[in-house]
Amino acid sequence: MTQPFMRAYTQLLIKTCHRRDVHAMGGMAAQIPIKDDPRASEEALERVRADKLREVKDGHDGTWVAHPGLVPLATAIFDEHMPTPNQIHRKREDVRVAAADLLVVPEGTRTEAGLRHNVRVGVQYLEAWLQGNGCVPLYNLMEDAATAEISRTQVWQWLRHRAAIDGGRPLTPERFREILKEELARLRDALGPERYDAGRFAEACSLFDRMSTSPEFQEFLTLPAYDELLGLTGTLPGA
Repeated sequence: MTQPFMRAYTQLLIKTCHRRDVHAMGGMAAQIPIKDDPRASEEALERVRADKLREVKDGHDGTWVAHPGLVPLATAIFDEHMPTPNQIHRKREDVRVAAADLLVVPEGTRTEAGLRHNVRVGVQYLEAWLQGNGCVPLYNLMEDAATAEISRTQVWQWLRHRAAIDGGRPLTPERFREILKEELARLRDALGPERYDAGRFAEACSLFDRMSTSPEFQEFLTLPAYDELLGLTGTLPGA
């Protein structure tokens, strides 16, 4: 959220909402409490504190979290720094955001570890989604369609622009599919053959592959996933 284009959009969001006298909602903290690792859990909570403190000081009127256990933490921070019911009176006239500010390319490294993480998150989320679960705890974060969408979009962009991974050779479809195959095998080993075979991992993998390597960027991953779901079950879950 501190990348320049993300920072610009959140500031503009607050200014735009308050100019219209409506509430500006903050973003979701995806961290969740980690029961079997107190140190890691405290580190996660500290990231949530920093995120909510940034939001309330910027002028957000409320926020949301991924786990009910984080509600008291977020509430305490907003109560301390926002004694009024909202902050709509803060019009943020100091904010000056232009189109160019929203298009600044993020800085950072592109790593194979990050690529593999995107693959694992994307495939596992799609597998759960195909079975009717749209909110999935993965690697101590609560993942939803938006974060899975980020994973596959980043992979598509890296392939589309032949981005260098770890400062070395560009990512190709062949290298991507090799990693996809390897990560799928790791998931099968971690989950066990019975759990893996009872799931929809093959369909999820095929879908993630098609969306990541498609010549044209598809609008949102759940759109073709609905077609896949209908083909698998003949109806939507719960229908």
